[in-house]
Amino acid sequence: MRPIRLRRAMALAAATVSIVGLVGCTTTTGGSPAGGDVRQELAVAVWTPIENLDPHGASAMDNGTQVAAKAIFSALVRTVGKGEFEGVLAESWQPNEDATEWTFTLRNNVKFSDGTPLTSADVVASFNRVLELKGALAGNFAGHEAKESGANTVVITAEDPDPALLGKLGNFYVTPAAHQNAGWAKPIGSGPFVVQQFTPGQSLVLAPNPGYWGGKPALNRLELRSIGEMAARMTALKTGEVDLTWAVPDDQLPGLKGSSDLVVEKDAGNGVITMWMNSSAKGLEEPAVRRALWQAVDFATIIKSLFPETGSVADSVLTPNVLGYAPQTPVTYDPAAAKAALDEAGFDYDQTIRLQFSQPQFQQFTDAVASDLAKIGVKVEPIQKESAVFLQDLLALKWDLNIQQFGTAGFDAATNLGRLYTCAAKRTGYCNKDLDALLAEAGSTSDTAKRQELYAQANKIIWDDAVGMYPMFVKNLYVRNKSVQGLTIPPDLTPDFSTIRIGNAGS
Repeated sequence: MRPIRLRRAMALAAATVSIVGLVGCTTTTGGSPAGGDVRQELAVAVWTPIENLDPHGASAMDNGTQVAAKAIFSALVRTVGKGEFEGVLAESWQPNEDATEWTFTLRNNVKFSDGTPLTSADVVASFNRVLELKGALAGNFAGHEAKESGANTVVITAEDPDPALLGKLGNFYVTPAAHQNAGWAKPIGSGPFVVQQFTPGQSLVLAPNPGYWGGKPALNRLELRSIGEMAARMTALKTGEVDLTWAVPDDQLPGLKGSSDLVVEKDAGNGVITMWMNSSAKGLEEPAVRRALWQAVDFATIIKSLFPETGSVADSVLTPNVLGYAPQTPVTYDPAAAKAALDEAGFDYDQTIRLQFSQPQFQQFTDAVASDLAKIGVKVEPIQKESAVFLQDLLALKWDLNIQQFGTAGFDAATNLGRLYTCAAKRTGYCNKDLDALLAEAGSTSDTAKRQELYAQANKIIWDDAVGMYPMFVKNLYVRNKSVQGLTIPPDLTPDFSTIRIGNAGS
C-alpha cells in the first residue's frame, strides 16, 4: 500500500478565506513603551467552557477539552485536510496491506513537561486508558489494540481493516504511563504549554513548555477564559480584555466591522448543525413522526435570518468536504403536510418535547424551532443546560430533541457516522442493524470508492429515517486583535496557539 501523503498545515492556512480585514492594532496585550518589545501574552474567550482536562474520558470529544488538549498534550498525527495528515509525535507510519495493522515510529528525544522521556509505553498506556474509560473517543477504537515494538515504535492492530485510523487518531492525546490515574488539575503533557492554574468552567492559564519538542512557543502567557454570554464575549473583545475568539454569530458582524483593531476570518467549515431526535422517547419512535417534525420547521428562513454569512441549508448529514458526503433529497417545509402526518400517526399533542442545548448561540435557533412547531400544535420547551449537565444528560438520553454542532474529525465519515450512529453507540435511541452492517463494511474496506458508496447508503438511511434534523452547514467566524499574528484557522474549532505571537503596536 502506498504511504499516506503529508502536506504541511500551511496549505490549509493559505486556503483560509478572510472576509474582513480591518486596519489598526491594539496595545491591550500588554504593549511596552514605544520602541520596546510587546509582552507575549494572549487572552482568549473560548466558545465552549473548559470543564475537564482529561483527554481520554467522558469529556474527551467536548470542544473545550479538545482545545485545552491541543495546547497541553501531543497527538500521534493531525489532520490538515481531507485524506491528508501530518505527523506530530509520529515521525512516520505505515499500514499493512489490508489496514488491519498500523506501525508508528515516534520522534526521538520527545520529553514530557516534567522532563521524563516519552516512549511507546506511554502511547500504549494512553490508548488502553481510552478503551477502559469507554468515553466518547473509545467508540472510534472498538476491536483495536496497541502494543509496543521497541521504545520508539507502536503497533495498532484492528480486528477488521481500518483505513480511517489516522483520522480517528487526531483526537487521541498521549499522557505519561506513570500518571494515567493522577489528578487532572495540572496534568503532565508533551505539548507546547503547561498548566499554571485551572478553574473548571472559568479559566485555564498556561505557560510555555520550555522543553517542547516543536520549539518553545512565543507566548509567555496564555489564558483561555470561558465567557458564555455572547454580549459579554463581544464586549471583552472590543475593549481588549480578550484578543481572540471564534464561533461568533453573524449578527455580531456589524459591530465588529466598526472596530479598526479587529480582523475577522472564516474557517473552511466541516460543521453541521445537528438536531438529534431521541428515537426511544415517547412519541418519537416512528420515523414518520420525526420526519413530520422536521417538515414543520422553516429552516431556510431561520438560516437566512440568523446565519446569512456562515450558514447554508444542508443536504446531507456530512459536509461536502468529508469523505462519505452524499447529497439527499431536501425536506421541504410544509406545515400542513406535517400536521396531517402527525395526526395520522396518532401523535399526542399534549406532550411537551424537551429540546436541550448548551451553548448560548443556540438560543435564538431553538426558539425559532419551537415557534414553528407551535404553529401546528406541537409543544416544545427549549432547555439550556450547563456543559457538564448537558453531556451527562446527552449520554443518558434524558432529552427529546438535542442540538449540537458536529464536525467530522479527519474529514472521514468513520469518525462521525461510524462512531455515533451504531446501535452500540447508544447516542440517539436509534438502532438499525442494516445501518450497522453498512457502517461496519464502510469502516473496514480500503477501497475509497467502495467506502464512499457505502457511506452514501448510510447517509440515506439516517436522513430518510430522520434520526435527527440536519438543517445547516456552518462555517465559523474567528475574530482576533490585529496584533495577534501567526494564527492558522483550523477546520475543527481547535486553534493551535503554539504558532501565535503578538506583534508590535502599529505594525
